Amino acid sequence: MNEGVNLSPPSDTSPPWTALLAIVAAALIWSTSFAVTKVVLDNVPPMTIGAIRFAAAALILALLVRMQKGWKPVGRRPALAMGGAGLLGITAYFGLENIGVDLATATDAAIIVAAFPIITVILEAVLHRVLPSLPRILGMTLAVAGVWLIVRQSASSGGGHRVLGDVILLAAGIAWAAYNIVARRTSPGYSPLTSTYYQTVAGALGFVLLCPLEYREWHRPSAADLGMLAFLAGMCSIAAFVLYNFGLRDVPSSTAVNVLNLVPVFGLLSAVVVTGESVGVTEGVGCLIVITGVVLGSGVRPRPAGRAAPDIHDRAGEAPRKESELEKK
Repeated sequence: MNEGVNLSPPSDTSPPWTALLAIVAAALIWSTSFAVTKVVLDNVPPMTIGAIRFAAAALILALLVRMQKGWKPVGRRPALAMGGAGLLGITAYFGLENIGVDLATATDAAIIVAAFPIITVILEAVLHRVLPSLPRILGMTLAVAGVWLIVRQSASSGGGHRVLGDVILLAAGIAWAAYNIVARRTSPGYSPLTSTYYQTVAGALGFVLLCPLEYREWHRPSAADLGMLAFLAGMCSIAAFVLYNFGLRDVPSSTAVNVLNLVPVFGLLSAVVVTGESVGVTEGVGCLIVITGVVLGSGVRPRPAGRAAPDIHDRAGEAPRKESELEKK
C-alpha cells in the first residue's frame, strides 16, 4: 500500500479493453442524443428537457439499483461526493452546453467539445500533477483536427452572441472535465449502476430547481416528444452513463473524454445509414483522423501476458477501498 501522493507522470499502461469499449459504446449512444434533443427543443425548453429527462431516469434507476443483490444506501459522504459529480456532469454540463449551442455555431460547438480532453489534461495537471505522454497529446490534437474536418462545412458567421456562446461552451468543458475527475475518484468500491443513480438524482434535482425559470415556454408535449424524452432518459441518461461510469473505473479521465471525439464520427455514420446522406472525401478523411487520434490518445497496446492491470488508485498513490469501508464514513 502506497502512502502520500505520487506526483510523477504515470506510466502509459493500456486501459483494459472492456473499460475502453464501454466508453466507446457510451459515445455511440450519446451520438444519437444531439439530433433527438434538437427536435424536442422545438417544443420543450432546454432546462425543462433536462428536468424531465433526468427525473425520469432517476425514477427508473431508483428501481434498478435496488434490484442489485445486497444493495443498501451508501454513506453520507460518498453519496454527497457522487451527487457533486452529478451536478457537474449533468446539471452544469448539459445546461451550459444547451445554452452555448443555442448562442454559438454548430462548428464552434463541435470544435470546443473536441477540445474537452485537453481541458481535462490541464485540470489533471493542475490538481494532481499528472502529465500525459507525448503520443496521447498528439492523439488528442489529431482528434480535434479530425472533428474540424468533419464539421467545417457547417460553419457560419453566427449571431452577435457567438463569442458569449463559445465562452459558455468552454465553461461546459471545464464542468465535464471536473465531472470526469470527481466521478473517477468517487466510483471505486461501488457498482456503475449505484454511482449513476446518485449522480442522476443530484443532476435531476439541479434541473428541477432551474426549469421554473422557463415556465412561460411550457406547454403540453406531444406524444412524439414524450417518446423522444423517454429515449433520452432510458438510453442517453441511464445506459450511456452506466457504461461511461464503468469505463471510468479503469480508464484515465483524459483518455475517456478523448474517446468521446468519436461522437461526431458515429453521428456522421448514422446519418449515412438512416437518411442516406452522402459523405465527402474531406469528411471521410476527418473520420479516419479522429479514429487515429482516439486510438493514439488512448495508449492502446497489447498487455504483457500474465500481467494484471494496476489499480487506478495505485497509480495515484492511494489504496483501493471497499464499498463496506466507504459506507462507514
